[in-house]
Amino acid sequence: MTSKIFASKLQELKQLKTNMYNGDFLLTWEKSQDELRAVIAVAECFKEMHRTGKSFKAFDNGLGISIFRDHSTRTRFSFASAVNALGLALADMDEAKSQVAHGETERETANMLSFLAETVGIRDDMFLGEGDKYQRIFSKSVQEGFDEGVLHQRPSVINLQSDIDHPTQSMADLLKLKDYFGSLENLRGKKIAMTWAYSPSYGKPLSVPQGIIGLMTRFGMDVSLAYPEGYDLIPDVINVAKDNAKKSKGKLTIVNSMEEAFQNADVVYPKSWAPYKVMECRTDLLKQKDKAGLDLLEKECLTNNAKFKNWECNAKLMGLTNKGKALYMHCLPADITGVSCKAGEVTADIFDKYRRETYHEASFKPFVIAAMIFLTRFENPGITLEQLIKNGVARKFAS
Repeated sequence: MTSKIFASKLQELKQLKTNMYNGDFLLTWEKSQDELRAVIAVAECFKEMHRTGKSFKAFDNGLGISIFRDHSTRTRFSFASAVNALGLALADMDEAKSQVAHGETERETANMLSFLAETVGIRDDMFLGEGDKYQRIFSKSVQEGFDEGVLHQRPSVINLQSDIDHPTQSMADLLKLKDYFGSLENLRGKKIAMTWAYSPSYGKPLSVPQGIIGLMTRFGMDVSLAYPEGYDLIPDVINVAKDNAKKSKGKLTIVNSMEEAFQNADVVYPKSWAPYKVMECRTDLLKQKDKAGLDLLEKECLTNNAKFKNWECNAKLMGLTNKGKALYMHCLPADITGVSCKAGEVTADIFDKYRRETYHEASFKPFVIAAMIFLTRFENPGITLEQLIKNGVARKFAS
C-alpha cells in the first residue's frame, strides 16, 4: 500500500461518522455503515503496516483480556496477536482457576478484571440465549464500575463469538470478499450461497451463518441461505437480514436445496450448524447438567444429520456456480471428507484447491480485531492512525 493509498484511507476514515469510542463491538447490525467501513479501513492499514514491517503499537501499556468459554484456534490467536501488536499485554482468563467456581458474579468478575484493562474479548457461543446476554452483562458491569469511579477507564467488550453473531469472522470474510472482488461496491449483486453442510457432529453454533446473512445483506449482496427443513436459524436474525437486504436493495432467499443455492453463485460458504430448536433444547439440558438427556439428544441429532450426507460441497456442485469458478469460503476448521472425517462438509479436492484462499480469508481476522479495539479506545482514531503511519516505526530492529 503506497503512501498515496494510505492517505486515501486516512481521508476516508476522517470523513466517516463513527460513534465507537468507549463502546463495544457485539453485533455487526448494531453498527452503522460508516462504522463498518471504518473497521475495514483501519484493518487494511494495519495489515499493510504489518506486511511492510511497520509497527502499529498504539498503547504503551495495559491489558487485553480474553475469556474463551469454548475451544478456539484462529480467534484465540488472532485476539492475542491483535492486542500484542497494539502494545497491550494479553491475559487469558481461565474460569476454572478463578473464583467464578466459588460463586463470583458476572458483575464482580467484570470489575475485578478491568482495573488496568483496555479491552475484553469474550467467546461464549454454546448456550443459545446466554452468550450475547453474558457479554451485555459484562458491558453493563464495566460501565457501572467506570461511572462509580471504581475503574479509571471503561474497557471495550469485543464479541469473539456469541450465540447470535461472530462479527470478527464475518468482518474478516467481508475483507476477503473486498480484496477478491476489488471493492465493496463490486459486491453489490454478487450471489453468496450460505448453505448448511453435513457434519458428523451436532452442536455447531448458529453464529457463523447468522453473521454472514446479517452482514452481507448490508452490502447489497444476493444472499441465498440454504438448509434442510428443520435446520432453521434464529427467527429474529432472519428478520434482521431481510430488513438489511431491503434497505441495501440486495436480496435474501431461503431455500431447502444446496443445488439451488449454488446455482450461478459467485461465492459459496458450506458450513454445518445445529438446528435452532435443537440448540434451545441443548441449552436447557446443559443448564440442568442432564448428561443422559444430552446423550440422547446427540444420538437423535446425529441420526437426523446422517439423512443429509449429500449436502457436501463437491466438484459437481461447484460446477453449478457462476462459470464454475465460485470462491469457496469457510471459517475453519472444515470437516473434510476422507481427511478429518469419513463424510463431511467438503471433499478433499475442493478444499485443497481453495486452501490458500481460506487461509488468506483467516489472515484478515487479527487485523479486524485490532481495528475494533483501536476504534473503541481512541477518541480521534483518524488522527492517531495518521501519526502511527507517519512515525513509521519498524516492528523489529534492523540487524
